[in-house]
Amino acid sequence: MKLISWNIDSLNAALTSDSSRAVLSRQVIDTLVAEDADIIAIQETKLSAKGPTKKHLEQLDFYFPNYTNTWRSSVEPARKGYAGTMFLYKSELTPNITFPEIGAPSTMDSEGRIITLEFEDFFVTQVYTPNAGDGLKRLSDRQEWDRHYADYLVSLDQQKPVLATGDYNVAHKEIDLANPSSNHQSPGFTDEEREGFTNLLAKGFVDTFRHLHGDIPDVYTWWAQRSKTSKINNTGWRIDYWLTSQRLVDRIKKSEMVDSGSRQDHTPIVLEIDL
Repeated sequence: MKLISWNIDSLNAALTSDSSRAVLSRQVIDTLVAEDADIIAIQETKLSAKGPTKKHLEQLDFYFPNYTNTWRSSVEPARKGYAGTMFLYKSELTPNITFPEIGAPSTMDSEGRIITLEFEDFFVTQVYTPNAGDGLKRLSDRQEWDRHYADYLVSLDQQKPVLATGDYNVAHKEIDLANPSSNHQSPGFTDEEREGFTNLLAKGFVDTFRHLHGDIPDVYTWWAQRSKTSKINNTGWRIDYWLTSQRLVDRIKKSEMVDSGSRQDHTPIVLEIDL
């Protein structure tokens, strides 16, 4: 099975805008079409509470004609057009779909951050983890989220093996970002967030990229848009992951980044696994 995950940073913009950035996003979509994955997880869709419009669905059907989609948007009392997730999966697949709430603080459970697909022998779940926010204003809520999310993955893992993916909004170790020394108080690299991810893995999950590739440096999944040279200079962060239950490690065949060309922000990540 081949699975891809991508924080698209606005599905609407990627599908309907004529901006230069949207053109780059559609080039990435073309790359995903060629990858022919069984399942595609998309984060930060930024759709309305009503989900994809008719135009969005027409465009998705154009690019992915043999796929079914399921989505989850941010709803009140959370902000509108915020966060959001979507799965595209080949139409012959027939998962049971759930939209879990994990007892997260604030409005986090209303922000459309988790979708789970249940198959006969395994789960595939995606997450768009909340950012700790400017000035780390949301750090304590983020820590609480991390604890609840870890408990949720454990509850799945107790039933059957888990493939978990998404934008986890944390660079786990110093090797996972280009400039660790200057970022210890930055959202996504605080000791608290890193510890949260360590604790998650300790509950029986594997970072598939590091499992296959070891401590290779300078490989990232996100480059800041606000810096025009971040991708050219490869001053990135690795904050997007494919995780699996520990008992699946011998089945992992591939875990790496998908080339997104000159487009900054997130790049897609791919997992191939023998299921």
